[in-house]
Amino acid sequence: MTATPRRIDVHQHIVPALYRDLLAERGIAEAGGRTLPDWSPRAALELMDLLGTATAIVSVSTPGTGFLDDPDEAARLARRLNDFSAGLAADHAGRFGWFATLPMPDAAASSTEARRALTELGADGVTLLANNRGSYLGTKGQDSLWQVLDEHAAVVFVHPADLPAPPVEGIPPFAADFLLDTTRAAYLLVRNGIPRRFPNIRFILGHAGGFVPYASHRMAVAIAGDTGRSALDVLDDFRDFYFDTALSSSPAALPTLLAFARPGHVLFGSDWPFAPTPAGQYFANGLDSHPLVPGSLKAVNHANAEALFPRFGGAPAPSRARTGLRQSARRAAARLFFKLVQPGTK
Repeated sequence: MTATPRRIDVHQHIVPALYRDLLAERGIAEAGGRTLPDWSPRAALELMDLLGTATAIVSVSTPGTGFLDDPDEAARLARRLNDFSAGLAADHAGRFGWFATLPMPDAAASSTEARRALTELGADGVTLLANNRGSYLGTKGQDSLWQVLDEHAAVVFVHPADLPAPPVEGIPPFAADFLLDTTRAAYLLVRNGIPRRFPNIRFILGHAGGFVPYASHRMAVAIAGDTGRSALDVLDDFRDFYFDTALSSSPAALPTLLAFARPGHVLFGSDWPFAPTPAGQYFANGLDSHPLVPGSLKAVNHANAEALFPRFGGAPAPSRARTGLRQSARRAAARLFFKLVQPGTK
């Protein structure tokens, strides 16, 4: 990587103190089998400068507000998190955008908060967990929310959550269950016609869509047999999703994603801080080392996101104060490590 890539990271998380403290009160110290990581705006900016990221569009990860039994309490927490996110973006103009947290599975309250976040607070979209207390996206009772999001041509970032079933001993949820969770939500959204009925919504599937690119034809045949639709039409619906590269730009996964996704529908993602800095470097170097056709690396790093989020088209370059000799050395070491553990990459 000889020049700063000016990445736009659509998959980066925040863990503000107000959220961490409330989780701790409920005895929650991890998410997806990982201990809740430390987070601060300063640490986020340091990571961004290391990876050459100009702008991060941040979101709250699982469990969102779903750990709260009281719907009113969940709605209040969503408002507090969204007010915090709006302030973060205002305090660091151009460096942070944000996806609003919604108090799902309460579709009515989520519709109200989505409208407030998008129209009053300037959110860049909304985050929806693939399942909320066992209720998956794409199932009945969510049309009021889809209508609001469609009216605002909203971007919806779909992030996985713990499966509504006990984890398997020895398999942390983030390692495999998260991929299934996203795939289930994508399947139900397509199977039940949500993208066709609400065509102005742009959906981003985290972690390269889970298993969607790899299993897309198999799922399309199943949906076609179940609904009587054309398998090719179903595949078109799956390809209408956007996909981020978080933890997915490996020599095995990235070619499948690029072969499946529509041009312009692959976006950079890091999953920091739940994916620690070495993991972010590893997968960023996997992207930079892949023999993409000319122009495609620039598209994935930022041009595709600029088309989806036009206000970041003139995003500032990472701070020169943080991109000196030490940062260059860390990047070079990370690239060397990637090559050593992935023989055959050049």
